[in-house]
Amino acid sequence: MDKIILITSVMFLAAVTSSKLAGKFGVPSLLIFITVGILFGSDGIGSIYFDNYYTAQFIGIIALVYILFMGGLSVNMKEVKPVVGSGIILATIGVLITTVITGFLGHYFLDLNFKECLLLGAIVSSTDAAAVFSILRSKDINLKKNLKPLLEFESGSNDPMAVFLTISAVSLITGEITSYYDLIFMFFKQMILGIIFGFVIGKAAVKLINKIRLEYNGLYVVLTTAIVAFAYSLPPVIGGNGFMSVYVCGLTMSASKFVHKRMLTNFHDGIAWLMQIIMFLMLGLLVFVKNLYYVIKPALIITLILVFIARPIAVFISMIGFKESFKEKLFISWVGLRGAAPIVLATFPLLAGINHSHEIFNIIFFVVIVSVVIQGTTIPLTAKLLNVDAPASKNINSPIEFEAGESDKKLFEFQIECHAPAVNKALKDLILPNDTLITMISRGSDYLIPSGNTIFEECDIVFIFSDYSNEDKLKEIFDKAS
Repeated sequence: MDKIILITSVMFLAAVTSSKLAGKFGVPSLLIFITVGILFGSDGIGSIYFDNYYTAQFIGIIALVYILFMGGLSVNMKEVKPVVGSGIILATIGVLITTVITGFLGHYFLDLNFKECLLLGAIVSSTDAAAVFSILRSKDINLKKNLKPLLEFESGSNDPMAVFLTISAVSLITGEITSYYDLIFMFFKQMILGIIFGFVIGKAAVKLINKIRLEYNGLYVVLTTAIVAFAYSLPPVIGGNGFMSVYVCGLTMSASKFVHKRMLTNFHDGIAWLMQIIMFLMLGLLVFVKNLYYVIKPALIITLILVFIARPIAVFISMIGFKESFKEKLFISWVGLRGAAPIVLATFPLLAGINHSHEIFNIIFFVVIVSVVIQGTTIPLTAKLLNVDAPASKNINSPIEFEAGESDKKLFEFQIECHAPAVNKALKDLILPNDTLITMISRGSDYLIPSGNTIFEECDIVFIFSDYSNEDKLKEIFDKAS
């Protein structure tokens, strides 16, 4: 037991410290995590033999649940609101189109039957939330218009569709389901129930957190951890989709006010990172590198189909009628990152005993690695080439934490934009909304306590205590160019 704990701790330390070094060279953290897993695996220096696909699937599902919840909880609902329509279409119709195109073309090039190719297409059909979140946020990439919230919303909400298509394809191959009409009914039932349960549980969770008044703050962490598990596990009891439920639960809580919100968000952010590391290390252990040699050709074919044909066609068809430009759609197509979610889904056919399931698993693993290496490392360059990048905004952690509870007050944080009305003006000369207090200014590495004569400068970060209803007025002063 001591040896297992020691090896596990060494793997975690290696993964975390390596990710710091990798960040300097623009290598995605998740690639480092999975590489560490491979190095410690049966074909690596650690020689740890691990081939329990049931355990891998179980752990992978738990990890995805908490990653999806954090994806919803970290969403800024005001930023997401303009892209909800296009995001939902990409997360459903886009995933379906990707599956069909990959399946059809894969059947033409690979030595697999049509249903097996559709299964392969379903597994790789969704963009991976963990991959997209970690890359877009760790690189602090700033994009024009609403591209960043759109990409994050899509990646966080399209896993339920991929799970549904994967399980449906497995059921068709095994003969558990024979009617496509049953699949259509099952889809709407799962998604609608998942959304309803997620919303109701999220609302109930907010009320419970605000009313329960626990004696120890640490118990709020235990409470929300249990709520996440409950939000995922309850809907499937009556035919709902647990992944959709847990994501909607996070979105609902994100849009609500509750005590210890910042503390709980930080905790679940840490849990999401922990789950990513566990998942990628485990999947690295699971793969046998020597077996990847035999799938290089089919894996490269599927990668090329997915990246350059299926994903772009899915994006352009799904976004017909939306205002995104041609270059923006190209960029959205390129950020179709695959990560651990497809590898977890690839364990479903393995456990179902489907023919060629090991070959499919190895192909999926190879596709994910190539996707992360090629697409993940070139996102900043692609954004610049397509002219969809925006100047990087300063991102700092506020030194002030305010628990709003049921109050109408909020601590706002604005970075003063170039040519905003507040630039080069004194505090006393600004017409601020009633009941508004500017508590602090962050300028460079210094924090200033403002007085009436304090002059605001471009790129200052201003902390303002005011009513929720004053947000638009404050944006006009500090956050919008005139």
